[in-house]
Amino acid sequence: MISLRTNPARRRQLGVVAAAAGLLATLLTAGPAAATPDPGDTSTARTDASTAQQAEAAIRSGEVPGVDEVIHSGNITHLANVPKDALKGLNTDLAFQGKYAYAGNYDGFRIFDISNPKSPKTVSQVLCPGSQNDISVSGDLLFLSTDSSRSDDSCTSTTQPATEKSSWEGMKVFDISDKRNPKYVAAVETACGSHTHTLVPERRNVYVYVSSYSPSETFPDCRPPHDGISVIKVPRHAPEKAAVVNFPVLFPDGGNPGAPTNPGVSRTTGCHDITVLPSKDLAAGACMGDGLLFSIEDPENPRIIDRVQDNVNFAFWHSATFNQRTDKVVFTDELGGGGAATCNDEVGPDRGANGIYDIVGRGDHRRLVFRSYFKIDRPQADTEVCVAHNGSIIPVKGRDLMVQAWYQGGVSVWDFTDSSKPKEIGYFERGPVTTDAVTTAGPWSAYYYNGYIYSNDIAKGLDVLKLDDRRTDPAKRVRLDELNVQTQPDYFDR
Repeated sequence: MISLRTNPARRRQLGVVAAAAGLLATLLTAGPAAATPDPGDTSTARTDASTAQQAEAAIRSGEVPGVDEVIHSGNITHLANVPKDALKGLNTDLAFQGKYAYAGNYDGFRIFDISNPKSPKTVSQVLCPGSQNDISVSGDLLFLSTDSSRSDDSCTSTTQPATEKSSWEGMKVFDISDKRNPKYVAAVETACGSHTHTLVPERRNVYVYVSSYSPSETFPDCRPPHDGISVIKVPRHAPEKAAVVNFPVLFPDGGNPGAPTNPGVSRTTGCHDITVLPSKDLAAGACMGDGLLFSIEDPENPRIIDRVQDNVNFAFWHSATFNQRTDKVVFTDELGGGGAATCNDEVGPDRGANGIYDIVGRGDHRRLVFRSYFKIDRPQADTEVCVAHNGSIIPVKGRDLMVQAWYQGGVSVWDFTDSSKPKEIGYFERGPVTTDAVTTAGPWSAYYYNGYIYSNDIAKGLDVLKLDDRRTDPAKRVRLDELNVQTQPDYFDR
C-alpha cells in the first residue's frame, strides 16, 4: 500500500511505557558490535510486549505508517524497488560507475544496470560472505571490506573466532572489467579487519584507508592499542601486489577515554569511517569518540589538523560529509550502535543527531567549530531501529543540501546552507517491518547520483527515488562517471 503525506512534522504523543531514564541508559551503553552481526549470527531483534503495544498504538493513531506502508513527501516519487535475490544477508553500502550501481551485502555484492532508473536490472551477484562488505570501485577494481573473523581469505570461508591466530579479516579486491563475471584478484589482511574503507585514487595506484576498531588482548591480530588506520597501496595494473604501506597513529594520546570519564561515549580504539576530498587534500574522520580533520597531501602519511569531541550528545562518531565549499563538515552519531530505536521523544532531538561543524581558518590553523544538530523529527515506532547513517551531498551551487539514510527512519533530504538552522525538505520511508520486535531494517545508504536517489534498504532491497524540487533541480545537470561517496568529488570543477 502506498500513501502520500506531505506533512513531515508528525509529532508523537504516545505515553511513555518504559521509564525514559532506563531506555536512555540502555542506548548509552550499547556498543557498536550490534551494527555488525556476522553472517549466520542470530537476529539482533528483541521482543518486548509493551514496546509492541506502543508500536501498534502509534499505527492506529496515524502517528507512524502501517507495517511496510510506503509514505513520502510531495517532492519525491518512488520509481522502483528491487528486492533481495540470491544474497539473503543485510544490504549495506553503494557505489556507482557509469550506468552501474554496486550494492554491498553481508553475503557478497550485487551489480545493477541502472541505465533505466525506473527498472534496474541485475547484472551479476557474487557470493562472498564477510560482514559488512563495505564496497567501492575505481576503474576496473572493486574493493570489499571484511570485518568478521573468517577461516581464510576465500569467498568460501566460514566464521571462526578472532582468538585463533589463523583467522582472517581485511580487504578483498576484485577485477570488474567484465561486469557479468567479476574475478577475485587480491586480499590484504589488516589489523582488526576492515569495518569500512575509503579510496584515495591516483593515476597508477589506489590508496585505501582502512577503518577498524575494538581490539582485544585475546585477539592475536587485533591487540590494543589500535589508535590508527591501515593504509593499503594497490597498483592498478598489478592489484595482486596490494599491501599495507603504513599504519599512521591518529591518537597518540589514546583518543577519547569514554566511560567513566565521559559516560555514554564510546572509547576511541580506531576509526569507524573516513571521508576524503582529494581535490582539496582533506579528510574528515569519524572515530568512535572523536571527530578529525586531517591533510592527505601525502596520501601515505595523513596528518591531523584538528580534533573535536562531543561528550554531551554524541555516543559514537560514525561518518562524515564535507559540503562542496569545504567550509563545513557533517558528522553522524550512531547512537545505539545501529540496533536501537532512537528517533522518539524519549531520546530527544539532540542525541543520535548529525553534528554540523564549520571549518574556520586556513591551512594548518583550520578548526572545526560546532554550529548545530540535525535529527529527523518524523517519529518512529519503538520497534523501528532508527539511526543517522550514510548520505551524500546533492550538488547545487550556493546551497548545502544532503540526502541521508536513517535505517527505519527512511530517507531524509535536508538543507544545511545555514549551518545553525538545518531543516528537512523531503523524505521517504516505510512503516515498521514488524510490531512484534525491535528490528534492524530500512535504508543503510541513500545517495544522489546523476539525477536520482538510490537507497540500499537492509531488508527490502534497492530503492530508486526521483526528487523534484526547485531547490534541488539544478543538481540534475551534474553528471559523474564514478561515485564513491566516501571519496567526495569536486562536483563543479572537473
